[in-house]
Amino acid sequence: MQFVIRAFLVLAAAALLLPEPGTASVIFKPGQKAKYVAPGEEELSGNAAELFQIAQTAEKEGNLKRALKAYKTLIKHHPKDSLAPAALYRGAQLQEQLHEYTPAADSFRELVEKYPTSPHFEDAIEAQFRIGELYLNGKKLKVLGIPLASSLDRAVTIFANVVRTARYGKYTARAQFDIGLAREKEGANDAALQAYQAVADKFPNEPVAVDAQYQIGYIWFTAAQTGTKDAAAATNAKTAFQDFLFHYPKSEKAAQARADLDILEHKQTANSYTVAKFYDKQKYYRAAVIYYNEVIRQQPGSTESNLAKKRIDQLRAKVGESALQPAVNTAQAAKKKSEAHAAWTAGTGSAAKPGEANNEATLPASDVNGSLPPPASLAPDITTAPDVTTPDLTAAPDHLFAPSSTSTSSDTSSTPAASASPAP
Repeated sequence: MQFVIRAFLVLAAAALLLPEPGTASVIFKPGQKAKYVAPGEEELSGNAAELFQIAQTAEKEGNLKRALKAYKTLIKHHPKDSLAPAALYRGAQLQEQLHEYTPAADSFRELVEKYPTSPHFEDAIEAQFRIGELYLNGKKLKVLGIPLASSLDRAVTIFANVVRTARYGKYTARAQFDIGLAREKEGANDAALQAYQAVADKFPNEPVAVDAQYQIGYIWFTAAQTGTKDAAAATNAKTAFQDFLFHYPKSEKAAQARADLDILEHKQTANSYTVAKFYDKQKYYRAAVIYYNEVIRQQPGSTESNLAKKRIDQLRAKVGESALQPAVNTAQAAKKKSEAHAAWTAGTGSAAKPGEANNEATLPASDVNGSLPPPASLAPDITTAPDVTTPDLTAAPDHLFAPSSTSTSSDTSSTPAASASPAP
């Protein structure tokens, strides 16, 4: 009796595991054992119309895998039939519906490449873009059901297909922009810059071009803020933001671009001011004045600029104007003296011909009270130059950096110097 009960339970379990036993197929081949084939897995045959009808019937019955197989068989065996484009498009839709996103994207791409006159061409382009953004926004690739890392490379491939097959389509500019976004997320900044620049160059009138131009500046800005080895990062960022403000002054991102520019300019000014203070403390007053003037030129009206003007005037009063000017080369002075003497001895009565122009700019005129005490040095008490981005000062002539002989004491008075640097 127990054996009968056990047998009944086994049959009941088998019935539950095979939900459609009546539609299962058993394949018999000569010389081979009988093979059970699950519904929808059996081989399909027939002409294009018959296969299309099989697929349509399977869809109505809810058997999407059988329908997909019928569409694939039609495309494989009858690629030139008039039903092939519709079968390929519908099959791609079913793949997307079944969450087979990569095969779906490939099928949509195949449609636009093989059947460019299909009425579903634009829909297929849109579908590719939609799937590409899934991967861009973190959709995981799966292999044998196991999720892998988000495939930004897959997104780039899909977007690149959109750009290649629909050069002037509705989604082309956005696909090109998303290539840049994917590369930026990967940390491949060079590739991202190229993609964004392509948007700005090829699609300047598209709304997404505004974002592309800003992102170019932002990538360089971030590099400059994080201490990249590329010395041109800050310059490139400033150029990109200036271009952005010139072309899109009314953009909602214009205010942020201006703020980023201010940060870049202040950082450059602060670096120059730090170098100036270092040479000032070491009594290399000529070099200090050169960098103080650079501060004034870089950011007029800034805190550092105002302090630089005051310090220049204080140095004038302390060591004299001539001690702050670059020394004239001895050979050049002798040449000028010789030319002047020759003109005098010629007896022509005409004035001597002017010599070579002195391109060394004079210091700005004093406009503040020179009796004020000098500001405290902002540089640390060290004997080596601070680690900032500056020209190679060791290659400059010795006369530029020699301490002035007229100075008898170091600057010890203190006046606080504010230097505000907004956070990025």
